Amino acid sequence: MTTDSPARARRRRASASDQARIAADQVGAAVARVTRSVSDRVAPAGRAIGRRVLPVVAVVSTLGWIVLGGAVVSVVLAAWLGWAEFAYIGATLVAALVIAVAFVFGRSTYRVGIELNPRRVVAGDRALGRLTVANSGSRPVLPTRMELPVGEGQADFTIPRLAPGAETEELFAVPTARRALILAGPALSVRGDALGLLRRTNQWTDRIELFVHPRTVRLAATARGLVRDLEGQTTKLITDSDLAFHALRTYEPGDDIRNVHWRTSARTGQLMVRQYQETRRSQLLLAFDAERSRFASDDEFELGVAVMASIGCQVIREETEIRALWQGGTMRVETPTALLDDSCRIQPVDGAHPSLREFLRQATLRIAAPSLAVTVVGSQAEAAELRAAAALWGGDTETIVIRVDEAAEPRLTRLGRSMLITVSTLPELPTLLKRAGR
Repeated sequence: MTTDSPARARRRRASASDQARIAADQVGAAVARVTRSVSDRVAPAGRAIGRRVLPVVAVVSTLGWIVLGGAVVSVVLAAWLGWAEFAYIGATLVAALVIAVAFVFGRSTYRVGIELNPRRVVAGDRALGRLTVANSGSRPVLPTRMELPVGEGQADFTIPRLAPGAETEELFAVPTARRALILAGPALSVRGDALGLLRRTNQWTDRIELFVHPRTVRLAATARGLVRDLEGQTTKLITDSDLAFHALRTYEPGDDIRNVHWRTSARTGQLMVRQYQETRRSQLLLAFDAERSRFASDDEFELGVAVMASIGCQVIREETEIRALWQGGTMRVETPTALLDDSCRIQPVDGAHPSLREFLRQATLRIAAPSLAVTVVGSQAEAAELRAAAALWGGDTETIVIRVDEAAEPRLTRLGRSMLITVSTLPELPTLLKRAGR
């Protein structure tokens, strides 16, 4: 009688394990093929059923599902316990659902329009809207209800029976107490029962925008800084290297030999070099820090937006090159209206950047150094953060920080090499900026 060696036994066990693994893989592959085959056949049918069932299910409101569930439970309890009371309750609930079904049928032939007048208002001014509904079909349409979302609210209108070609209009007021971008629409016609068990809606219009601009004040000419730029404007400062020729002077040791005017030098017998008038440009960077934690309240945030918009509109009117931005991106500066429209989209942000300096650094990575950088911040911004942000630019860039603080006294102070302006109300801004310019 012979016995297998341990090595041969291990090889036999390994071979059996490999065969079992291969068999399991084959079974798994076969199951996967069958599953894919079934899925490929069932999925189209499921999608087709879903396209037909979902619109029907969507008609049932939350209250309708509760009533349907109550009817089912009542019927089951009536059959199980034999109580007639549950049978009456179930029959009543089912009858309510059956009656509600009759209210969702029917076709509507409406032509609906929404108008807002005006489309742009200043916060606090009045804005009116107009909803027109006409019957564009050849048959009368029954009374219906129209819903019109306006901002965070909703306006409900009862539309009477309309003969073919008839039209009715409804007027509504839009709340404009605060700066906002208000969306009106879409207008929805609602069919359903009085209890709200079933509800079928049709959309008739798209959304339209109402811009509620922040309040602004007129400012005097801005105090514009200048940086050296060959494509800028000529100044009275004399330099040895630029484009705008000024005069000739006698050569001095250390002058660039390329600036020697050889024809004049040959005529006078001594080396003469060119002098130029320096060209500089004016470019304003207007940044609004929308970090929520740096503002004491929502009213202070709105004051900051109004300050930023006032400065931006004045600079655009002066046709000075400007770039306006906030954490949400760059704002349009082609016209004051474009800037005010984009200011309506500004909302508080939370933790978008680790610091004010990092926000400004990332926002200005691909643009040249500005001649004047104006940053609008909230009252909770710390002085160390403001100093660090001002250090982003070189000495040619003037920096002004405008801090809005409703509880502080208006004042002008120095913060490192920056000018710090504290504003508590919007009417103070023109006087403070004029003093900063001087």
